[in-house]
Amino acid sequence: MTDSTSTATKTAIPEHESAQMTLSVGQRWFQLMLVVLAAGTIYPLLYLRQYYQPTLIAYFSINDLQLGQLYSMLGTVFVLSYLPSGWLADRIAPRILICFSLFTTGLLGFLYASQPPFPLLLLIFACWGLTTGLTFWSAVIKRVGAIAQSNERGRFFGILDGGRGMVEASLATVAVALFGWYASQGLEQTGFRHVILMYATLCVVLAVILAFIRDPSVTHAQPRAATRQGNLWQDFKTIAGKPNLWLLASVVFCGYQLFWSTYNFSAYLRTSDYGVTAALAAFITAGKMWMRPIGGIGGGWLADKISRAGVLCGVLICGALGVTGLILLPSGIPHGALIAFVLLVGMFAYAVRGLYWALLDRCDIPPHCTGLAIGLVSVIGYSPDIYLPLLSGYLTQHFPGATGYRFFFAYIVFITLCGAFGAWRLHVRFKIKEEA
Repeated sequence: MTDSTSTATKTAIPEHESAQMTLSVGQRWFQLMLVVLAAGTIYPLLYLRQYYQPTLIAYFSINDLQLGQLYSMLGTVFVLSYLPSGWLADRIAPRILICFSLFTTGLLGFLYASQPPFPLLLLIFACWGLTTGLTFWSAVIKRVGAIAQSNERGRFFGILDGGRGMVEASLATVAVALFGWYASQGLEQTGFRHVILMYATLCVVLAVILAFIRDPSVTHAQPRAATRQGNLWQDFKTIAGKPNLWLLASVVFCGYQLFWSTYNFSAYLRTSDYGVTAALAAFITAGKMWMRPIGGIGGGWLADKISRAGVLCGVLICGALGVTGLILLPSGIPHGALIAFVLLVGMFAYAVRGLYWALLDRCDIPPHCTGLAIGLVSVIGYSPDIYLPLLSGYLTQHFPGATGYRFFFAYIVFITLCGAFGAWRLHVRFKIKEEA
């Protein structure tokens, strides 16, 4: 018996699934697609530096240090927001929070396009941290958890991350074409402004559309009193006493760092002795982005067929082996093989992101504090956003060339294997519980 299936003959349907069973297949998939669109539309506006960093710096008349300060502000607000984000998602309907987040993020995007001074830019990034962290993140995870049945959670969370990646890649393709058209006429900053306006407009339009789509009616099998909200402190004590939740948080903490390391692949290839040009590095970066739907959706499907925790463990091990290979690849390797190797590592990293949230329902979290549990796991799991840029920057500055990147990747291999051990422990604990 795998950890991705439930047996009605042994246990009753959990309270949080009694609501799911009243939704039709079409309703659940439609709701999932709306969440995927929202998640894929809201975040690219915050990370335009990935494609347009030199133009962005010139557009706002800032330097590299100030750009780092903007993203440090964003990451700090993210980490501070995750826990209250979960508390908020337990008290306000996720659809309302998602609509508010999209609409407010889009409005801030219009202000962003007006070339505000640096102090106002800092405020915009801080507010983006709230609109995409405090009011959005836990609402999205809780929404998908609520509409997915127990035998679908792997593929639903895989589709959330993979589908989000597909939306982001599609929008990025349109945005790059728009920017390129203006750039060909010597109007790079005008093109960048139109890219910002495109993403901001899409956020606002999608928010308005979602606001007019009513949620399907849900009939709970349990009495209303059974799902009442608890006291915040009591809820926190409840989830803090769940050892599987702490194990899950450690797995997210480790697995997220594997994903984060992929941001350095392009720079590593250019500084190594592989003969990779800037154009080829950009091509590889774009190609890696299209691995997200493949890794996320494929990993989720496989997890539902075999075992969520078991597949996650295997994918983490494969990711660690892949990064090890990047460290040891000989300088004369053909570019085709190099590209294939990088894309495979990217696919494993994206598969990890699509899998770890699918384990939340196995951590015995009461439905009324699911959001708080999501927030707690997120605070721990995504805290590398604060220190990984500093670690990477320190190593590459003090060990020039490819050496610094290899030291950084060696750390990633170690921490990824730690995550694989945590996923294996979860797999064992789930199996023991099922057999009890």
